[in-house]
Amino acid sequence: MSVKYTYQCYAIGDHALTFSFGDRIDTTVNEYILQLFHLYRNFPWPGIKDCIPAYTTITFVYDALYFLNRKIDPIDTIQALVDELLIPNTVTHKKKTNNLVRIPVCYATCCAPDLASLATIKQITASELIQLHSSVTYRVFMNGFLPGFAYMGKVDEKINAPRLTSPRQKVPAGSVGIAGDQTGIYPMESPGGWQLIGRTPLSLFNTNAVKPCLLEPGDQVQFYPISWNEFQNWSAQ
Repeated sequence: MSVKYTYQCYAIGDHALTFSFGDRIDTTVNEYILQLFHLYRNFPWPGIKDCIPAYTTITFVYDALYFLNRKIDPIDTIQALVDELLIPNTVTHKKKTNNLVRIPVCYATCCAPDLASLATIKQITASELIQLHSSVTYRVFMNGFLPGFAYMGKVDEKINAPRLTSPRQKVPAGSVGIAGDQTGIYPMESPGGWQLIGRTPLSLFNTNAVKPCLLEPGDQVQFYPISWNEFQNWSAQ
């Protein structure tokens, strides 16, 4: 079945164009964004250097010199291509089978500095918070912030939590956090303001791998608890 979405189009500097299909977390819209991304990746356009999908936007990075030499307006050209080839009143999109990734998480105190305080704020036990976090299958909506940092959602409303008022200067790699409706994993040590409730021993980003990012937009993710001993043994492998 075809569905038509309206969009806003605006330039990002002098070599990129963004199409925005809304401003809220919506699985249906995000699936459509990814269909656009995969369609572009399978059939690249001349003069387009990159395509960047996000929650509700998709950005096309273009070679300004390519269009200048041909005396073609890049904005009109790209918008016409989107209108002709990608809007689903002319293309019927079939939902692809998304990859399911199971991720071990240690929710022990040493890995979860915000777990106890968040549970207290939410008036539930730490065990209930862990159960609520690990019982949902999450969708990877986009990668951003850091290489391999996957924004996933939505968390149960009972554990929805704002970012910290004062971000940490160092968040260990593998830390699992919550920010609003989202949950995510820090792929490397970095500053960060998400509420940290666990840590995974898995590597989320590897520059030497054929697929550098463990998680990609559209993937489905399930967390499962492991003990501190299991975490240490896993990390030692």
